[in-house]
Amino acid sequence: MGTIICQSCNKTIDVFEGEKVMTLYAKGNGCVHCKTADKKNK
Repeated sequence: MGTIICQSCNKTIDVFEGEKVMTLYAKGNGCVHCKTADKKNK
């Protein structure tokens, strides 16, 4: 089992099945949590 974590806010974005336990950090435009926080700050 693995976990995908947002690199910007460190919150869990998704989990996936796999043979090894691992953590992957997503890089890009941000996740739903980041976009929600941006909307609240505007």
